[in-house]
Amino acid sequence: MKHLLNLLAAIALLVWGSHMVRTGVLRVFGANLRNLLARSMSNRFTAMLSGIGVTALVQSSSATSLMTASFVGQGLIPLTAALSVMRGADVGTALMAVLFSTDLSWLSPLLIFSGVVLFISKQDSTPGRVGRVFIGLGLMLLALRLIVEATEPLLASEAVRTLLVSVKSDFFMELLLGAILAVIAYSSLAIVLLIAAMAASGAITGDMALGLVLGANLGSGVLAVLQTAKSSIEVRQVTIGNLVFKIMGVAIVAPFVGLWSTYAMPFINDAGRSAVLFHLAFNILNTLGFIWFTGVIGDWMRKLLPKEEANKGPQRPRHLDASALSTPSLAISCAAREALHQADVVESMLIGLHNVVQTDNQQLSQDLRKLDDTVDELYSAIKYYMTKISRAELDERESQRWTEVINFTINMEQIGDIIERVLTDVENKKIKKRRQFSKQGMEEINELHSHLLDNLRLAMSVFLSGNVRDAQKLLEEKARFRDLELAYSASHLERLSHNTVPSIETSSLHIDLISDLKRINSLLCSVAYPILEAAGALAHSRLKDDPEPARH
Repeated sequence: MKHLLNLLAAIALLVWGSHMVRTGVLRVFGANLRNLLARSMSNRFTAMLSGIGVTALVQSSSATSLMTASFVGQGLIPLTAALSVMRGADVGTALMAVLFSTDLSWLSPLLIFSGVVLFISKQDSTPGRVGRVFIGLGLMLLALRLIVEATEPLLASEAVRTLLVSVKSDFFMELLLGAILAVIAYSSLAIVLLIAAMAASGAITGDMALGLVLGANLGSGVLAVLQTAKSSIEVRQVTIGNLVFKIMGVAIVAPFVGLWSTYAMPFINDAGRSAVLFHLAFNILNTLGFIWFTGVIGDWMRKLLPKEEANKGPQRPRHLDASALSTPSLAISCAAREALHQADVVESMLIGLHNVVQTDNQQLSQDLRKLDDTVDELYSAIKYYMTKISRAELDERESQRWTEVINFTINMEQIGDIIERVLTDVENKKIKKRRQFSKQGMEEINELHSHLLDNLRLAMSVFLSGNVRDAQKLLEEKARFRDLELAYSASHLERLSHNTVPSIETSSLHIDLISDLKRINSLLCSVAYPILEAAGALAHSRLKDDPEPARH
């Protein structure tokens, strides 16, 4: 029992080390890796090479799969290019398996020591995250050595030998066991290294190791499919298409596994080394053999999983990519894009409000009030997504951006509530009572609405770019809007003094309307404050004359 626990602990350490490397690399280079993938889609071969490079760094074809699938889901790259990336990703993870299978145990203490020093001294900075990667690499190398040491005593157990013999007698069971282990461990790389270590120690035979390796390849494809089971159709097309490639590859190679045992293994003379080289050879052949068929498989996936156009409405979150949560800066960018989507819905409500005031279209008013439910749903989705981002891993700028996104989406939700209430007032006090604003009063409302719409679009631009001069202009617009509101309130009171009938009938609604428009404008202009404060362009009571140059 003690030896079994030692083996399980060593396996857990291997999986955990792989996880630390993957998350550490994504947190340091995540944005650059995604940009590299996005820029390499000119043809299937450059896409394949980028998949090799990114996966070699991340040490997880599943992580590359999720990043690539998210691009397809957002409409940034075509499905064919994404499938080409995944062909390269499998080769990348196989190359890393070959590297780790060499005797690098002497590096383990150095990597762990230097990693801990970096991580403790500068935990929330880039050096600290690099330290996390070093710790993960050191733990993986240490775990491989511990696995070899733990398997040797287990070989003396008759029960273990009987179990291994029973699995060895069934190639399908070898495939199934390898796939299950890869899914449970969340990493085919860790399982391939485990298989190689056990083969090297004699715990399993070289032939059995080959079957387990093929199963681990299938498991990595199944894992990606399971991770994206609730994602959009476009995302699932990538992961299922990649699994189809793996299934076809295993189906073609499996009958010829004996050829590797007969002709290759005698020259390698090391069962562990043979397993990782077989893993590499399989993925190279599978990639080169099927790279020409990415378009065909892409067409199959589009027919098998057609897009659901009905689900493309504004109520559905479009940019909240779950795979980006492991890279906080990327997750925040996704949330910011979704916040802009929410603002687009608010803009539709604001434009519709003006049409209702002008045309007395009660049906349009009811439809617009339903849009507020959409704004609320998007707010809830963004808020829930943001709570999944680890605040402890954000640097100062990322933490500020996290706050900006939350505040912006809260403001949009409040604006939606105000517009819904205004629409209800217009229905009850104007449309149902068949009353009209005076000509001058309507012109004033038109003027305020025009300014408000311009300020909404400017606020969206400021939120997106963080431009200081645009933020300054937005606060200037706040003062201008306040002056207009005061002037038009005075004009309305003057019309009341002249007993203007339309003004008397709509007085309460008119005053409430321009007051609500001012509140909306104030919420929009609040976007500028954190931008100007961070740039040192905001005094206690007024703007400085010469703000610092715009930041981007």
